[in-house]
Amino acid sequence: MTIQPAPLNTPAGGAFWAGHWRSPAAVLEVHDPEDGRLVGVAGDCTAGDVDEAVSAVAKAVLDGPAWPVWQRREALHRAAAILREREADFAQLISQEGCKTIRGAAAEVRRAIETVRLSAEQADRLEGRTLPFGDTPRGENRLGWYTREPVGVVAAITPFNDPLNLVAHKVAPALVGGNGVVLKPAEQTPLISLAFIELLLEAGVPADRVAVLPGRGATVGAALVAHPRVDLVSFTGGYATGNAVAATAGAKKTVMELGGNGTVLVLPDADVRRAARAVVDGAFGNAGQNCLSVQRVFVAHELLDELIERVVHLTSELVVGSKADERTDVGPLIDVASAARVESWVDEAVEGGAAALTGAKRDGAYYWPTVLTSVPVGAQVLTEEVFGPLVSIEPFDSVDAVVTEVNDLEYGLQAGVFTRDLDSALDVAQRLRVGAVMINDTGDFRIDAMPFGGSKRSGVGREGVPFAVEAMTEPKIVAIHRTPRSV
Repeated sequence: MTIQPAPLNTPAGGAFWAGHWRSPAAVLEVHDPEDGRLVGVAGDCTAGDVDEAVSAVAKAVLDGPAWPVWQRREALHRAAAILREREADFAQLISQEGCKTIRGAAAEVRRAIETVRLSAEQADRLEGRTLPFGDTPRGENRLGWYTREPVGVVAAITPFNDPLNLVAHKVAPALVGGNGVVLKPAEQTPLISLAFIELLLEAGVPADRVAVLPGRGATVGAALVAHPRVDLVSFTGGYATGNAVAATAGAKKTVMELGGNGTVLVLPDADVRRAARAVVDGAFGNAGQNCLSVQRVFVAHELLDELIERVVHLTSELVVGSKADERTDVGPLIDVASAARVESWVDEAVEGGAAALTGAKRDGAYYWPTVLTSVPVGAQVLTEEVFGPLVSIEPFDSVDAVVTEVNDLEYGLQAGVFTRDLDSALDVAQRLRVGAVMINDTGDFRIDAMPFGGSKRSGVGREGVPFAVEAMTEPKIVAIHRTPRSV
Protein backbone atom coordinates (compact mmCIF):
# COMPACT_ATOMS: atom_id res chain seq x y z
CA MET A 1 0.00 0.00 0.00
CA THR A 2 1.32 3.44 -0.91
CA ILE A 3 0.16 6.17 1.42
CA GLN A 4 -0.97 9.24 -0.46
CA PRO A 5 -2.23 12.47 1.08
CA ALA A 6 -5.92 11.66 1.29
CA PRO A 7 -8.62 13.86 -0.21
CA LEU A 8 -11.31 14.74 2.26
CA ASN A 9 -14.01 12.57 0.66
CA THR A 10 -12.13 9.31 1.26
CA PRO A 11 -12.42 7.18 4.43
CA ALA A 12 -9.08 8.59 5.57
CA GLY A 13 -10.52 12.08 5.73
CA GLY A 14 -9.38 15.39 7.09
CA ALA A 15 -10.08 14.57 10.75
CA PHE A 16 -11.29 11.69 12.90
CA TRP A 17 -13.46 11.58 16.00
CA ALA A 18 -16.36 9.67 17.57
CA GLY A 19 -15.44 6.62 15.51
CA HIS A 20 -15.78 8.28 12.08
CA TRP A 21 -13.63 10.03 9.50
CA ARG A 22 -14.76 13.61 9.05
CA SER A 23 -14.60 16.22 6.31
CA PRO A 24 -14.54 19.66 7.98
CA ALA A 25 -15.77 22.51 5.82
CA ALA A 26 -12.49 24.40 6.11
CA VAL A 27 -9.18 22.83 5.15
CA LEU A 28 -5.49 23.23 5.88
CA GLU A 29 -3.36 23.10 2.77
CA VAL A 30 -0.09 21.29 3.37
CA HIS A 31 2.80 22.52 1.23
CA ASP A 32 6.27 21.07 0.78
CA PRO A 33 8.63 23.64 2.35
CA GLU A 34 11.25 22.82 -0.26
CA ASP A 35 9.34 24.11 -3.28
CA GLY A 36 5.89 25.17 -2.09
CA ARG A 37 4.19 22.27 -3.89
CA LEU A 38 0.79 21.29 -2.51
CA VAL A 39 1.20 17.91 -0.84
CA GLY A 40 -2.35 17.46 0.42
CA VAL A 41 -5.07 18.84 2.61
CA ALA A 42 -6.32 18.17 6.11
CA GLY A 43 -9.27 19.45 8.06
CA ASP A 44 -9.15 22.83 9.74
CA CYS A 45 -11.19 21.92 12.80
CA THR A 46 -13.14 24.21 15.11
CA ALA A 47 -13.65 24.57 18.84
CA GLY A 48 -17.02 22.89 18.37
CA ASP A 49 -15.29 19.90 16.77
CA VAL A 50 -12.98 19.73 19.78
CA ASP A 51 -15.95 19.61 22.16
CA GLU A 52 -17.57 16.79 20.20
CA ALA A 53 -14.33 14.82 20.00
CA VAL A 54 -13.36 15.17 23.66
CA SER A 55 -16.87 14.36 24.84
CA ALA A 56 -16.96 11.24 22.66
CA VAL A 57 -13.57 10.00 23.86
CA ALA A 58 -14.46 10.70 27.49
CA LYS A 59 -17.70 8.74 27.11
CA ALA A 60 -15.80 5.81 25.59
CA VAL A 61 -13.30 5.75 28.45
CA LEU A 62 -15.90 6.10 31.22
CA ASP A 63 -18.90 4.23 29.82
CA GLY A 64 -17.70 2.24 26.83
CA PRO A 65 -16.69 -1.41 26.59
CA ALA A 66 -13.72 -2.49 28.66
CA TRP A 67 -10.41 -2.60 26.85
CA PRO A 68 -8.30 -5.15 28.73
CA VAL A 69 -4.58 -4.61 29.12
CA TRP A 70 -3.71 -7.66 26.99
CA GLN A 71 -5.76 -6.28 24.11
CA ARG A 72 -3.97 -2.93 24.37
CA ARG A 73 -0.62 -4.73 24.22
CA GLU A 74 -1.59 -6.81 21.19
CA ALA A 75 -3.02 -3.83 19.29
CA LEU A 76 0.18 -1.85 19.75
CA HIS A 77 2.37 -4.79 18.75
CA ARG A 78 0.28 -5.12 15.60
CA ALA A 79 0.63 -1.39 14.97
CA ALA A 80 4.42 -1.65 15.22
CA ALA A 81 4.41 -4.56 12.78
CA ILE A 82 2.23 -2.71 10.25
CA LEU A 83 4.40 0.38 10.53
CA ARG A 84 7.46 -1.76 9.82
CA GLU A 85 5.82 -3.12 6.68
CA ARG A 86 5.02 0.41 5.47
CA GLU A 87 8.24 2.07 6.56
CA ALA A 88 9.11 3.44 3.12
CA ASP A 89 5.64 4.88 2.55
CA PHE A 90 5.55 6.64 5.89
CA ALA A 91 9.08 7.97 5.37
CA GLN A 92 8.09 9.41 2.02
CA LEU A 93 5.10 11.21 3.51
CA ILE A 94 7.14 12.59 6.43
CA SER A 95 9.70 14.01 4.01
CA GLN A 96 7.11 15.40 1.59
CA GLU A 97 5.08 17.39 4.08
CA GLY A 98 7.87 18.33 6.47
CA CYS A 99 11.50 19.37 6.53
CA LYS A 100 13.31 16.04 6.87
CA THR A 101 15.56 14.54 4.25
CA ILE A 102 14.46 11.12 3.08
CA ARG A 103 17.26 9.56 5.15
CA GLY A 104 16.16 11.46 8.22
CA ALA A 105 12.53 10.53 7.63
CA ALA A 106 13.39 6.83 7.34
CA ALA A 107 15.31 7.03 10.61
CA GLU A 108 12.29 8.63 12.27
CA VAL A 109 9.98 5.83 11.15
CA ARG A 110 12.37 3.25 12.60
CA ARG A 111 12.33 5.13 15.90
CA ALA A 112 8.56 5.32 15.86
CA ILE A 113 8.37 1.55 15.40
CA GLU A 114 10.56 1.20 18.47
CA THR A 115 8.42 3.68 20.41
CA VAL A 116 5.20 1.79 19.66
CA ARG A 117 6.84 -1.56 20.47
CA LEU A 118 8.23 -0.23 23.73
CA SER A 119 4.80 1.15 24.62
CA ALA A 120 3.21 -2.26 24.07
CA GLU A 121 5.77 -3.78 26.42
CA GLN A 122 4.67 -1.50 29.25
CA ALA A 123 1.44 -3.49 29.55
CA ASP A 124 2.89 -5.92 32.07
CA ARG A 125 4.30 -3.03 34.13
CA LEU A 126 0.89 -1.59 34.98
CA GLU A 127 1.06 -3.06 38.43
CA GLY A 128 0.48 -1.95 41.99
CA ARG A 129 1.26 -3.26 45.48
CA THR A 130 -0.33 -3.94 48.79
CA LEU A 131 -0.36 -1.19 51.42
CA PRO A 132 0.91 -1.49 55.01
CA PHE A 133 -2.32 -0.69 56.85
CA GLY A 134 -1.15 -2.77 59.79
CA ASP A 135 1.80 -0.44 60.35
CA THR A 136 -0.38 2.01 62.30
CA PRO A 137 -3.04 1.44 64.99
CA ARG A 138 -5.49 3.36 62.79
CA GLY A 139 -5.11 0.71 60.13
CA GLU A 140 -6.09 -2.19 62.37
CA ASN A 141 -8.52 -4.62 60.71
CA ARG A 142 -7.88 -3.09 57.33
CA LEU A 143 -6.14 -4.39 54.27
CA GLY A 144 -5.76 -2.86 50.83
CA TRP A 145 -3.77 -2.28 47.71
CA TYR A 146 -3.41 0.11 44.80
CA THR A 147 -3.46 -0.39 41.07
CA ARG A 148 -2.43 1.93 38.24
CA GLU A 149 -5.46 3.25 36.40
CA PRO A 150 -5.83 5.56 33.38
CA VAL A 151 -6.06 9.29 34.02
CA GLY A 152 -8.89 9.50 31.45
CA VAL A 153 -8.63 11.74 28.39
CA VAL A 154 -5.14 12.76 27.21
CA ALA A 155 -4.76 15.81 24.96
CA ALA A 156 -1.66 15.34 22.79
CA ILE A 157 -0.24 18.42 21.05
CA THR A 158 2.76 17.75 18.83
CA PRO A 159 5.29 19.79 16.79
CA PHE A 160 6.39 19.59 13.15
CA ASN A 161 10.00 18.50 13.58
CA ASP A 162 9.34 14.83 14.48
CA PRO A 163 5.78 14.51 13.19
CA LEU A 164 5.52 10.73 13.60
CA ASN A 165 7.75 9.72 16.49
CA LEU A 166 6.60 12.50 18.81
CA VAL A 167 2.99 11.58 18.03
CA ALA A 168 3.84 7.97 18.84
CA HIS A 169 5.52 9.11 22.08
CA LYS A 170 2.26 10.60 23.31
CA VAL A 171 -0.44 8.43 21.75
CA ALA A 172 1.00 4.94 22.30
CA PRO A 173 1.81 5.34 26.05
CA ALA A 174 -1.61 6.92 26.60
CA LEU A 175 -3.34 3.99 24.92
CA VAL A 176 -1.44 1.25 26.69
CA GLY A 177 -2.31 2.99 29.95
CA GLY A 178 -6.01 2.62 29.09
CA ASN A 179 -6.70 6.26 28.25
CA GLY A 180 -8.48 7.92 25.38
CA VAL A 181 -6.46 10.34 23.24
CA VAL A 182 -7.33 13.48 21.31
CA LEU A 183 -4.41 14.45 19.08
CA LYS A 184 -3.79 17.93 17.69
CA PRO A 185 -0.82 17.66 15.28
CA ALA A 186 1.27 20.58 14.06
CA GLU A 187 -0.59 22.46 11.38
CA GLN A 188 2.43 22.19 9.06
CA THR A 189 2.52 18.36 9.24
CA PRO A 190 -0.94 16.86 9.88
CA LEU A 191 -0.98 14.23 7.13
CA ILE A 192 1.36 11.78 8.83
CA SER A 193 -0.81 11.92 11.97
CA LEU A 194 -3.92 11.04 9.96
CA ALA A 195 -2.05 8.11 8.41
CA PHE A 196 -0.85 6.95 11.84
CA ILE A 197 -4.33 7.05 13.38
CA GLU A 198 -5.62 5.07 10.41
CA LEU A 199 -2.90 2.50 11.08
CA LEU A 200 -3.83 2.27 14.78
CA LEU A 201 -7.46 1.59 13.86
CA GLU A 202 -6.35 -1.14 11.49
CA ALA A 203 -4.27 -2.64 14.29
CA GLY A 204 -7.31 -2.91 16.56
CA VAL A 205 -7.31 0.26 18.67
CA PRO A 206 -10.98 0.99 19.48
CA ALA A 207 -12.21 3.74 17.18
CA ASP A 208 -14.04 5.59 19.94
CA ARG A 209 -10.87 5.97 22.05
CA VAL A 210 -8.86 8.04 19.57
CA ALA A 211 -9.37 11.30 17.73
CA VAL A 212 -7.16 13.48 15.54
CA LEU A 213 -8.15 17.09 14.93
CA PRO A 214 -5.83 19.10 12.68
CA GLY A 215 -6.22 22.83 12.97
CA ARG A 216 -4.83 26.07 14.28
CA GLY A 217 -3.24 26.31 17.68
CA ALA A 218 -5.32 29.37 18.56
CA THR A 219 -8.55 27.45 17.95
CA VAL A 220 -8.08 23.68 18.23
CA GLY A 221 -5.13 23.80 20.60
CA ALA A 222 -6.65 26.35 22.95
CA ALA A 223 -10.05 24.62 23.03
CA LEU A 224 -8.45 21.25 23.66
CA VAL A 225 -6.26 22.44 26.52
CA ALA A 226 -9.15 24.28 28.16
CA HIS A 227 -11.72 21.50 27.80
CA PRO A 228 -13.01 20.45 31.24
CA ARG A 229 -13.09 16.76 30.28
CA VAL A 230 -9.41 16.65 29.34
CA ASP A 231 -7.52 15.12 32.26
CA LEU A 232 -3.91 15.53 31.10
CA VAL A 233 -2.20 17.70 28.49
CA SER A 234 0.97 16.36 26.85
CA PHE A 235 2.59 19.20 24.90
CA THR A 236 5.83 19.55 22.97
CA GLY A 237 6.71 22.97 21.65
CA GLY A 238 8.20 26.34 22.54
CA TYR A 239 8.48 27.96 25.93
CA ALA A 240 6.10 30.85 25.20
CA THR A 241 3.42 28.48 23.96
CA GLY A 242 4.06 26.23 26.96
CA ASN A 243 3.33 29.16 29.26
CA ALA A 244 0.07 29.77 27.41
CA VAL A 245 -0.82 26.07 27.70
CA ALA A 246 -0.20 26.13 31.45
CA ALA A 247 -2.31 29.28 31.91
CA THR A 248 -5.16 27.87 29.83
CA ALA A 249 -5.08 24.40 31.36
CA GLY A 250 -5.30 25.69 34.91
CA ALA A 251 -5.30 23.06 37.67
CA LYS A 252 -4.83 20.15 35.28
CA LYS A 253 -2.03 17.65 34.86
CA THR A 254 0.53 18.64 32.24
CA VAL A 255 3.65 17.09 30.78
CA MET A 256 5.54 19.60 28.66
CA GLU A 257 8.82 19.42 26.76
CA LEU A 258 9.75 23.01 25.89
CA GLY A 259 13.16 22.84 24.22
CA GLY A 260 16.71 23.82 25.03
CA ASN A 261 19.83 25.45 23.70
CA GLY A 262 22.03 22.37 23.41
CA THR A 263 25.29 22.93 25.30
CA VAL A 264 28.48 20.89 24.87
CA LEU A 265 31.60 21.15 27.05
CA VAL A 266 34.94 20.07 25.53
CA LEU A 267 37.38 19.72 28.42
CA PRO A 268 41.17 20.13 28.04
CA ASP A 269 41.88 16.38 27.70
CA ALA A 270 39.09 15.65 25.20
CA ASP A 271 39.46 13.76 21.91
CA VAL A 272 39.01 16.75 19.60
CA ARG A 273 38.43 14.70 16.46
CA ARG A 274 35.60 12.79 18.16
CA ALA A 275 34.11 15.95 19.63
CA ALA A 276 34.13 17.80 16.31
CA ARG A 277 32.36 15.00 14.46
CA ALA A 278 29.70 14.75 17.17
CA VAL A 279 29.16 18.52 17.25
CA VAL A 280 28.56 18.68 13.49
CA ASP A 281 26.22 15.69 13.56
CA GLY A 282 24.36 17.12 16.54
CA ALA A 283 24.10 20.69 15.26
CA PHE A 284 22.92 20.18 11.70
CA GLY A 285 20.71 17.09 11.64
CA ASN A 286 17.20 18.02 10.44
CA ALA A 287 18.63 21.48 9.68
CA GLY A 288 18.98 22.07 13.42
CA GLN A 289 15.22 21.79 13.98
CA ASN A 290 15.49 19.59 17.03
CA CYS A 291 15.06 20.42 20.70
CA LEU A 292 18.32 18.53 21.38
CA SER A 293 20.27 20.22 18.60
CA VAL A 294 23.78 21.36 19.56
CA GLN A 295 23.74 25.15 19.75
CA ARG A 296 26.56 26.25 22.06
CA VAL A 297 29.97 24.61 22.34
CA PHE A 298 32.27 25.60 25.22
CA VAL A 299 35.81 24.41 24.51
CA ALA A 300 38.96 24.58 26.63
CA HIS A 301 41.04 27.50 25.38
CA GLU A 302 44.01 25.32 24.41
CA LEU A 303 41.79 23.21 22.09
CA LEU A 304 39.87 26.09 20.53
CA ASP A 305 41.77 26.45 17.25
CA GLU A 306 41.84 22.73 16.51
CA LEU A 307 38.17 22.22 17.30
CA ILE A 308 37.12 25.20 15.18
CA GLU A 309 39.22 24.02 12.25
CA ARG A 310 37.72 20.53 12.35
CA VAL A 311 34.13 21.70 12.85
CA VAL A 312 34.35 24.22 10.01
CA HIS A 313 35.89 21.65 7.67
CA LEU A 314 33.24 19.02 8.42
CA THR A 315 30.44 21.59 8.18
CA SER A 316 31.62 22.82 4.79
CA GLU A 317 31.44 19.24 3.47
CA LEU A 318 27.73 18.84 4.29
CA VAL A 319 25.47 18.58 1.27
CA VAL A 320 22.61 21.09 1.24
CA GLY A 321 19.93 20.10 -1.22
CA SER A 322 16.68 18.38 -2.04
CA LYS A 323 15.10 16.27 0.69
CA ALA A 324 14.41 13.51 -1.84
CA ASP A 325 18.12 13.05 -2.65
CA GLU A 326 19.75 10.32 -0.56
CA ARG A 327 23.00 12.30 -0.63
CA THR A 328 21.49 15.37 1.05
CA ASP A 329 22.59 16.08 4.62
CA VAL A 330 20.71 19.33 5.22
CA GLY A 331 17.31 20.18 3.80
CA PRO A 332 15.09 23.23 4.22
CA LEU A 333 13.65 24.70 7.38
CA ILE A 334 9.93 24.22 7.84
CA ASP A 335 9.13 27.51 6.08
CA VAL A 336 10.67 30.68 4.71
CA ALA A 337 9.78 32.64 7.84
CA SER A 338 11.81 30.26 10.01
CA ALA A 339 14.85 30.55 7.74
CA ALA A 340 14.49 34.34 7.70
CA ARG A 341 14.37 34.39 11.50
CA VAL A 342 17.61 32.39 11.76
CA GLU A 343 19.17 34.74 9.19
CA SER A 344 18.16 37.77 11.24
CA TRP A 345 19.60 36.30 14.44
CA VAL A 346 22.91 35.53 12.71
CA ASP A 347 22.99 39.04 11.20
CA GLU A 348 22.41 40.49 14.67
CA ALA A 349 25.30 38.48 16.09
CA VAL A 350 27.66 39.42 13.25
CA GLU A 351 26.76 43.11 13.54
CA GLY A 352 27.66 42.80 17.23
CA GLY A 353 31.11 41.41 16.44
CA ALA A 354 30.63 37.68 15.81
CA ALA A 355 32.54 35.95 13.03
CA ALA A 356 30.68 33.61 10.66
CA LEU A 357 33.28 31.01 9.61
CA THR A 358 31.08 29.13 7.15
CA GLY A 359 27.49 29.27 5.96
CA ALA A 360 25.51 32.37 6.94
CA LYS A 361 23.47 32.48 3.75
CA ARG A 362 19.82 31.87 2.92
CA ASP A 363 17.87 30.83 -0.16
CA GLY A 364 14.14 30.70 0.50
CA ALA A 365 13.50 28.14 3.24
CA TYR A 366 17.11 26.93 3.12
CA TYR A 367 19.72 28.26 5.51
CA TRP A 368 23.25 26.98 5.12
CA PRO A 369 24.93 25.30 8.12
CA THR A 370 26.65 28.08 10.01
CA VAL A 371 29.50 28.20 12.53
CA LEU A 372 29.94 31.34 14.65
CA THR A 373 32.70 32.46 17.00
CA SER A 374 33.24 35.58 19.09
CA VAL A 375 29.50 35.94 19.60
CA PRO A 376 28.68 38.94 21.81
CA VAL A 377 27.12 38.33 25.20
CA GLY A 378 23.34 38.58 25.09
CA ALA A 379 22.94 37.74 21.39
CA GLN A 380 19.78 35.73 20.68
CA VAL A 381 21.81 32.89 19.16
CA LEU A 382 23.20 32.35 22.67
CA THR A 383 20.19 33.01 24.87
CA GLU A 384 17.26 31.60 22.90
CA GLU A 385 16.54 28.28 21.21
CA VAL A 386 17.71 28.80 17.62
CA PHE A 387 15.93 25.81 16.07
CA GLY A 388 18.03 26.12 12.94
CA PRO A 389 21.39 25.02 11.46
CA LEU A 390 23.67 27.13 13.63
CA VAL A 391 26.35 26.43 16.24
CA SER A 392 28.42 28.90 18.26
CA ILE A 393 31.87 27.98 19.61
CA GLU A 394 33.38 29.83 22.56
CA PRO A 395 36.49 29.21 24.68
CA PHE A 396 36.75 28.77 28.44
CA ASP A 397 39.64 28.71 30.91
CA SER A 398 37.91 27.40 34.03
CA VAL A 399 35.68 24.32 34.23
CA ASP A 400 34.00 25.74 37.32
CA ALA A 401 33.22 29.00 35.53
CA VAL A 402 31.75 27.28 32.47
CA VAL A 403 29.56 24.98 34.59
CA THR A 404 28.23 28.08 36.32
CA GLU A 405 27.59 29.74 32.97
CA VAL A 406 25.68 26.73 31.64
CA ASN A 407 23.63 26.55 34.83
CA ASP A 408 22.78 30.24 34.49
CA LEU A 409 21.17 29.64 31.09
CA GLU A 410 17.38 29.67 31.06
CA TYR A 411 17.16 26.21 29.45
CA GLY A 412 18.38 22.91 30.83
CA LEU A 413 17.35 20.00 28.63
CA GLN A 414 20.44 17.92 27.84
CA ALA A 415 24.18 18.56 27.66
CA GLY A 416 27.30 16.80 26.42
CA VAL A 417 30.75 16.58 28.01
CA PHE A 418 33.87 15.41 26.20
CA THR A 419 36.80 14.25 28.35
CA ARG A 420 39.08 11.25 28.83
CA ASP A 421 38.96 11.67 32.63
CA LEU A 422 36.10 9.73 34.23
CA ASP A 423 36.32 11.67 37.49
CA SER A 424 36.04 14.98 35.64
CA ALA A 425 33.14 13.66 33.59
CA LEU A 426 31.18 12.53 36.61
CA ASP A 427 31.95 15.71 38.53
CA VAL A 428 30.67 17.94 35.72
CA ALA A 429 27.67 15.69 35.13
CA GLN A 430 26.71 15.91 38.79
CA ARG A 431 26.91 19.71 38.81
CA LEU A 432 25.13 20.54 35.55
CA ARG A 433 21.48 21.47 36.06
CA VAL A 434 20.02 19.66 33.08
CA GLY A 435 17.81 16.65 32.48
CA ALA A 436 20.56 14.46 31.02
CA VAL A 437 24.32 14.57 30.55
CA MET A 438 25.98 12.57 27.77
CA ILE A 439 29.64 11.72 28.31
CA ASN A 440 31.79 11.78 25.15
CA ASP A 441 28.67 12.50 23.16
CA THR A 442 26.53 15.55 22.59
CA GLY A 443 23.14 16.12 24.17
CA ASP A 444 21.65 15.28 20.77
CA PHE A 445 21.21 11.66 21.81
CA ARG A 446 18.19 9.91 23.17
CA ILE A 447 16.78 6.44 23.40
CA ASP A 448 13.03 6.23 23.69
CA ALA A 449 13.10 4.47 27.07
CA MET A 450 14.94 7.37 28.75
CA PRO A 451 13.19 9.75 31.11
CA PHE A 452 13.15 12.76 28.80
CA GLY A 453 12.80 16.33 29.96
CA GLY A 454 14.73 19.09 31.64
CA SER A 455 14.90 21.86 34.17
CA LYS A 456 14.11 25.57 34.07
CA ARG A 457 12.48 26.61 30.76
CA SER A 458 12.96 23.16 29.27
CA GLY A 459 9.75 21.68 30.55
CA VAL A 460 7.51 20.09 33.14
CA GLY A 461 7.70 16.41 34.02
CA ARG A 462 9.28 13.64 31.97
CA GLU A 463 8.43 11.84 28.77
CA GLY A 464 10.09 8.70 27.44
CA VAL A 465 7.81 5.72 27.09
CA PRO A 466 7.92 4.15 30.59
CA PHE A 467 7.76 7.56 32.24
CA ALA A 468 4.95 8.78 29.99
CA VAL A 469 2.94 5.68 30.91
CA GLU A 470 3.53 6.47 34.57
CA ALA A 471 2.45 10.10 34.07
CA MET A 472 -0.66 9.01 32.16
CA THR A 473 -1.79 6.60 34.85
CA GLU A 474 -2.35 7.13 38.54
CA PRO A 475 -2.65 4.98 41.65
CA LYS A 476 -6.11 3.95 42.77
CA ILE A 477 -6.48 2.51 46.26
CA VAL A 478 -8.94 -0.15 47.35
CA ALA A 479 -9.13 -0.69 51.11
CA ILE A 480 -11.26 -3.15 53.06
CA HIS A 481 -12.35 -2.63 56.65
CA ARG A 482 -12.85 -6.12 58.04
CA THR A 483 -15.12 -6.98 60.89
CA PRO A 484 -12.88 -8.03 63.77
CA ARG A 485 -13.21 -11.66 64.80
CA SER A 486 -14.99 -12.16 68.12
CA VAL A 487 -12.82 -13.44 70.94
